[in-house]
Amino acid sequence: MELDKSLIGLTGPQFIFEVEKRHIRQFAEAIGDPNPLYVDEEYAKSTVYGGIIAPPSFPVAIGADSGQGIDLPLDYSRMLHGEQEFIYNRPIRLGDRLYCQMKVTNVYEREGKSGTMQFLVMDTEMKDEAGELVVINRTNIIYRALASNKA
Repeated sequence: MELDKSLIGLTGPQFIFEVEKRHIRQFAEAIGDPNPLYVDEEYAKSTVYGGIIAPPSFPVAIGADSGQGIDLPLDYSRMLHGEQEFIYNRPIRLGDRLYCQMKVTNVYEREGKSGTMQFLVMDTEMKDEAGELVVINRTNIIYRALASNKA
């Protein structure tokens, strides 16, 4: 199946992610960022944030193993990660309970060197317990054309 605009608006099930200290610490270690804002409670309390926050790219890890994506009728072997963007309203904080849901927000085409390329944009909105938007994790997927059989 090729991408088409009918995919826009498809949503996955909502899931909850509870931000724990070990999640933030392990992520900071994995990306090699020793910033004390992510691990040192005393230091973090003395900053404008008033406590531990997650690194800016942390949303990429939320839901990675939840199995709560969107079941799209696509050939996943043709999908390539194109771009990642994080749109913040506020930092993710230790103890946040995030209500997350993935949604297809755009499908478009662009001409490339080897022909038309298709793109799929999926947003995962993450809201706090009050329903306020914390961050959007935007993923842009490149959907490769089918390989042609050349004789």
